[in-house]
Amino acid sequence: MKKALKVGGSILAGLLVVLAVLRVTGFEPRLCYHSADSWTCRIPGLWLAGNLVATPVSDWSFADNYPEIRIQTRSRYLLPLSVTTYCMTNNGQLYVEATYSKRGDEYPKYPHGRVWNENVDRDPHVRLKIGDQLYDRTLVLVTDPAEQEAAIKAKAAKYIPGAKKNWGDWKLPPPEAPAIVYRVVPS
Repeated sequence: MKKALKVGGSILAGLLVVLAVLRVTGFEPRLCYHSADSWTCRIPGLWLAGNLVATPVSDWSFADNYPEIRIQTRSRYLLPLSVTTYCMTNNGQLYVEATYSKRGDEYPKYPHGRVWNENVDRDPHVRLKIGDQLYDRTLVLVTDPAEQEAAIKAKAAKYIPGAKKNWGDWKLPPPEAPAIVYRVVPS
């Protein structure tokens, strides 16, 4: 019995040391422009490290200079979960998006398509990392179709060359293939 307690205590102490080191170093997710580039692009991280910006941001258009940003959410296991995702701005407002993929014959229903969406649904307070700067903010699910369309068009304009020239041919994703859009607001 004493041996089992010693082994268990050693394992617990080792885990605490690893978590303490990761808390200091961050263990951030990789920035990959296409998650298919490598399996390591799909691995989430823990804490984000950087310079915390406490001042309000009235115009987020600088975020368009970054192809991807990182988002740290709060998991139900008391550990953060950070992921890399796309961002876009429309009229200075920052948006982030999660696109769901089919599972079997159908698309998952929000928020169950991505773990970080489940975390945001439970607790919308997040930490964003844009470049080396950290921003503590709140994500609000966009439910207005016009605002969602404007945000998705902003994403298309940012990531798809020539998208603005062909708006007549461009359409929103169908409702069965949800593109989840969040508006970033102050915490």
